[in-house]
Amino acid sequence: MNTKTHSLLAAAILIILSGFTLIQKQTTLYIIGDSTAANKQEKAYPETGWGMELQSFFNDEVKVDNRALNGRSTKSFRAEKRWQPILENLKAGDYVLIEFGHNDEKIDKPNVGVSLADFKINLVNYVNETRSKKAIPVLLTPISRRSFKNGILTDTHGGYPGVTRKVADSLKVPLIDMLAKTEKLLTDLGDEGSVKLFLHVDSGHVNYPKGKKDDTHLSPTGAKQVAGLIVKGIKQLKLNLAKSLK
Repeated sequence: MNTKTHSLLAAAILIILSGFTLIQKQTTLYIIGDSTAANKQEKAYPETGWGMELQSFFNDEVKVDNRALNGRSTKSFRAEKRWQPILENLKAGDYVLIEFGHNDEKIDKPNVGVSLADFKINLVNYVNETRSKKAIPVLLTPISRRSFKNGILTDTHGGYPGVTRKVADSLKVPLIDMLAKTEKLLTDLGDEGSVKLFLHVDSGHVNYPKGKKDDTHLSPTGAKQVAGLIVKGIKQLKLNLAKSLK
């Protein structure tokens, strides 16, 4: 084997090994939750889930796998077997962002809504099962709806965020209090200023001919800002994930 051939072969081996190392080191960051985080179909644009924006904050060491879905709760996400394939593929060092509440509170819908007591049980199960695979659960309270009354932002989530906080405290789970963070963001922007964060489109839009005023779901701008708040929370918690931020 001549020197040139030997050098080319060595270079090829290095490339293969470096690629293998990258795959081996890559951490998967799963998102489980509802429509506020979910990936959206083109027909729903400009509706955007915050989970769609999260990958842009990380380098190649982290792969965001967004499994959040419209209309799901802690109950229905499991009942529809959405959780099982995630659990089966979890590996040590992976993360699971767990954000529910928007639909759990709909107790008039028995396939989705759950009592506060059952909400607690469900969150505890997600946490314990994640930890059983040596992966790291992170609890998130639900984001705020844009619900101003006489210029004052009001809470619409009842006792559900409090349950999430209590589970995080009792089980020593990292918590990103997204309700608190988004309430501050919306309050700082005000009633009119916060419109840009949500799905407000004028009539004549290709996907919304009659227009749309939705104060629960996010616009691309809102999704980016909410994802940024989650990243801020990751830094504040000093999670290892923070080392892979751009």
